Amino acid sequence: MANEIKSSEITPEKVYLNRRNFMRAGLLAGTTLASAGLYRFFNPQPPKEIQTPQISDVKQAPDFKLEEKLTPFEEITNYNNYYEFSTDKNAVARKAENFITRPWTVEVGGLAGKPKVFDIDELLRFEQEERIYRFRCVEGWSMVIPWVGFPLKKILDAVEPLGAARYVAFQTFYGDVKPDNPQVKLPEGKNFMQTAFSAGIELPYVEGLRLDEAMHPLTILATGLYGKQMPNQNGAPIRLVVPWKYGFKSIKSIVKITLTDTEPPTTWNIAAPDEYGFYSNVNPDVAHRRWSQAKERRIGELGLRESLMFNGYAGEVASLYDGMDLKKYF
Repeated sequence: MANEIKSSEITPEKVYLNRRNFMRAGLLAGTTLASAGLYRFFNPQPPKEIQTPQISDVKQAPDFKLEEKLTPFEEITNYNNYYEFSTDKNAVARKAENFITRPWTVEVGGLAGKPKVFDIDELLRFEQEERIYRFRCVEGWSMVIPWVGFPLKKILDAVEPLGAARYVAFQTFYGDVKPDNPQVKLPEGKNFMQTAFSAGIELPYVEGLRLDEAMHPLTILATGLYGKQMPNQNGAPIRLVVPWKYGFKSIKSIVKITLTDTEPPTTWNIAAPDEYGFYSNVNPDVAHRRWSQAKERRIGELGLRESLMFNGYAGEVASLYDGMDLKKYF
């Protein structure tokens, strides 16, 4: 697989945060909020320590080992987009700490010969592999993450897709705090809808892939990272990872997977169809409506690096889009 890039020293997250905070504080300097703002930006909360159980019998998958420096666990788990909890990346870890992920089931059905509801512990009995992938956010930052999981193809094969199936739809958890059934607890009594609605998205969060994309060997359902079960803020207990697409396509905290014959709606395409297409492949030649995608900021590094077509996985996935206009079908 793609492994041609050599390892290089990674800048500690504290250095990155100080630089970013300095730049942000400069924007505040001329306002009445400057004094309080400067203090908060130069004195951020320390990263939250994350403790999740080890996943037993993780198989090393050399064909999916990317030869780049890994983003440290502390940084992966303390810099997250998960709008159901917060629009502040540095706050998600704390606000998600009480999210209940046991018991948990994933319903897989639709155009399937053998639809089934899988318990999370059953899914953890699938052979778990470590997959080291690049992760590229549509906002222009990136990481290198050692995911643990298994090919999505395995769970789809288990339910036997019917011939009419052309797409796979995904849905994330959506629920309120209920005293008689406390599935999730959020600070200040907020539920998922109240929190994420302020971010301008409808809930439940939904995503979708073409069936051939879903069946591709690179596409996985991730159950953890760094050999440990998935932290809440990263999409516990199970999430999608599609490494050649922008990160928002890799839906978190999945509860439902549906095989369908029509292109399913996706959350960010609903919210801003002129900015977020159904495919959302990493393409440095196609700018976002509000910024260039030609370069990215690797978390932990100073400066920018060139973005790669299909996030560096063109050799594996470009054939999926033969004959397509990737500027039209962005």
